[in-house]
Amino acid sequence: MKRTLFLSILAIAGMLAVSCKNQKTEVTESETTESIAGKGDIVYFNLDRILEEYDMANDLRSVVETKINSINQEVNRRGSKLEKDIKEFQDKIDKGLLTRSTAEVQSGNLQKRQNEFQQFAAQKQQEIAEEQQVMMNQLADAIHSYLVKYNEDKQFAMILTTQGNILPAPVAVADTDLDVTDDILTGLNAEYVKSKSQSGKK
Repeated sequence: MKRTLFLSILAIAGMLAVSCKNQKTEVTESETTESIAGKGDIVYFNLDRILEEYDMANDLRSVVETKINSINQEVNRRGSKLEKDIKEFQDKIDKGLLTRSTAEVQSGNLQKRQNEFQQFAAQKQQEIAEEQQVMMNQLADAIHSYLVKYNEDKQFAMILTTQGNILPAPVAVADTDLDVTDDILTGLNAEYVKSKSQSGKK
């Protein structure tokens, strides 16, 4: 079987060499085609690359990161203030500057503030998670909507998405001619630019 495969490769290489020699200036149809994948094929795209290079993903990520930074700054500001007040209270206790009754009142107030801060921090973490989830939902919706229209023209049997570098899943190994990531990225970005232009005219 290996010998048959080797002979087939040699035969194809020979045919290509003859073709290139006789038709140096002629551009064949296959050379002008963006992808060899055709109707009925199962193709795939790299979701990691889409999320990195899709303009909409970068714009949304920038907005979400700004919101997250603002939330984290507020949480850190309140946390630092509470930590400072607890440290000052402990310092007064160590130096004997407070009566027992005053210390008990202040300790109760600090404990209440600490509980409120923990609730506040948890709420803000939930807000961050929601912001990130909404962003991912928006991206998923935009990508899926584009893929539906994209495949109306291409008519692939299936479009898979794969992630990861060391051992991508679910597409671990495949013919690179079936990788339509570049094609999808080009279309997504073109459509995003168009949608931004249209929304700017409104």
